[in-house]
Amino acid sequence: MRVRWTDYPRIRRVRARSHAADLTVEAIEGFRRHRSGRNAALISHYAFLSVFPLFLVFTTVLGFLLESRPGFRTDIIDSALAQLPFVGKQIKEDPSKLQGSTIVLILGLAAALWGGMKAFVAVHGALDDIGEQPLDERSNLFKTRLRALIGMAYIGGAQVGTAILTSLASVTGVAIISKILLLIFTGAIDVCVLALSYRWLRTAWPSWRSVMPGAITGGIMFAGLQLVGVAIVGRAIAKASPVYGDFASVIGLLSWLSLHAIIALGGAELNAVLHPDRAVR
Repeated sequence: MRVRWTDYPRIRRVRARSHAADLTVEAIEGFRRHRSGRNAALISHYAFLSVFPLFLVFTTVLGFLLESRPGFRTDIIDSALAQLPFVGKQIKEDPSKLQGSTIVLILGLAAALWGGMKAFVAVHGALDDIGEQPLDERSNLFKTRLRALIGMAYIGGAQVGTAILTSLASVTGVAIISKILLLIFTGAIDVCVLALSYRWLRTAWPSWRSVMPGAITGGIMFAGLQLVGVAIVGRAIAKASPVYGDFASVIGLLSWLSLHAIIALGGAELNAVLHPDRAVR
């Protein structure tokens, strides 16, 4: 009979010496048993299909803006917008070729909405897998889509809130203080978003108390990812760009989304270890 890796003598000794190590091993085993790695890949796939059409929407909106206000061309070329993947090159070379199209705008928004909804439905399924919710007892198609739309709404609100806090943090005029304040603010927002997702995007609604450990852990890791992950992904894109060109940005974006999905599901696995009773509201 094959022995599970969690029962190896060396692993058992480590678990016996440290409660934190025991929780970590249980969470990793749950990640494997619930196939959360596969679910994270599915989530990042649909998230990419949601984000990618937004570049199309952005290009179209920018085209409308340049048509009505040509004086913005110089400001746009000198701004951070010229560094965006896929459209940045066109902005640098000849922004006048960017044109607005109502049909393209509608199609881009529809594709982004479809991809975003599929991503949140995938999150719903992944959290039900972690909660070991029986298939026949899971939420129906209507409920999962409704919760996905609400999930998209509060994620969008969180992004707007982060942008506002970024502006407020810069008011201090001190770079270090601004970075610390921004890190604290964005970390708090990430904790709230994860807590809402862990409680809302699943069939059984756990208590707020049971979702907070994973939300706090995931929020801290998200904040750390902002500090370290941007540099790592940016370096990977820089190395891959000479070979793959714009496709390097695709690789970087997928890597970034995958890291977030893995961290989010890892936090849910931690909650499942700490509160295995699936307490509902």
